[in-house]
Amino acid sequence: MPLLTKPSANSGAVNTSPLPSPPASVVAPVADLAKLRFAARELTLFPQHAVKSALNGTRRSRFRGRGMDFDEVRPYQPGDDIRSIDWRVTARTTSPHTKIFREERERPLMVVCDLRQTMFFGARRLKSVCACEIASLLAWAGLNAGERIGALVFGPDKQRDIRARRSQHSVLQLIQALHETSMALLPTNKPASKPHGEQDASITEQDKRYNLSEILEDTRRVARPGTSLMIISDFHDLDATGERHLFELARHCDLSLFHIHDSLESQLPPPGQYQVYNGTQRFLLNAANTRLRGHFEQRYRDREQYLQNTALRLQLPLLSFSTEQPVFDTLRQAFARRGRRKRS
Repeated sequence: MPLLTKPSANSGAVNTSPLPSPPASVVAPVADLAKLRFAARELTLFPQHAVKSALNGTRRSRFRGRGMDFDEVRPYQPGDDIRSIDWRVTARTTSPHTKIFREERERPLMVVCDLRQTMFFGARRLKSVCACEIASLLAWAGLNAGERIGALVFGPDKQRDIRARRSQHSVLQLIQALHETSMALLPTNKPASKPHGEQDASITEQDKRYNLSEILEDTRRVARPGTSLMIISDFHDLDATGERHLFELARHCDLSLFHIHDSLESQLPPPGQYQVYNGTQRFLLNAANTRLRGHFEQRYRDREQYLQNTALRLQLPLLSFSTEQPVFDTLRQAFARRGRRKRS
């Protein structure tokens, strides 16, 4: 987590006292994530869209076969089940006709949560904490809808795979994985100290082990057709390869993107000299440099525009979250449970 320090009144001098910010946990507590099950009752994630899975379940689809919902009657064809013959229509038309029903299909929910090192960042709240809250709310809402819940949690150098199940234990297992992966981001939980050069190389290798393209590629191997797939990340390293993986995922899954950003990513702090610490090295940041500020802001705008254009080209829902706002408010605006219609 990069740490900024305040500039002193004397220009050129650096004050090492930290910037003031409200107290907040750097790791989302398990108990708080578990309590989100009550708030998730206000969310509905699954409108009645046709799905692409061939599995039996609770969602109506365009697939036809044996089911509970009658669809139509058509002329009998070789291979049709004789138990579905409509004898009244057959007698009336003097030719065999069979009933066709709508099958119910399952749309399991899979949450993909990015908890790599870049998510351990924030001015007042960490992006990783917001990601854990979003993932928990989505999982609880999916369970309330009667869906099977699965997840992939990616840390700097590890991947946690939560098998899809329709049980509270599956959500609690996801919450535990989110907590443990977040704890691994803390500098105190990194391996024992080594010689300076060797330690830097080791940390750099771990932090670069998973990039977004590899995360999406692993997701393609796990996600089954018809899955409601929700990817939570800051998408800072989205590139053409990652875009191609998103395209392939969107062909077979109901894909949604949840983007987390922080104000310090879009604009540098007020002009002054700042010390920046990334857990291994310290840097001196001159936020008064006009050229640096302009380059920093333009780079952020370009990255945001690329993400929005990608979502638009692939026709993917893109929901943006700020670390300065409660994540539930944003989710409630997008997935608020519709009230019952009043009787006329």
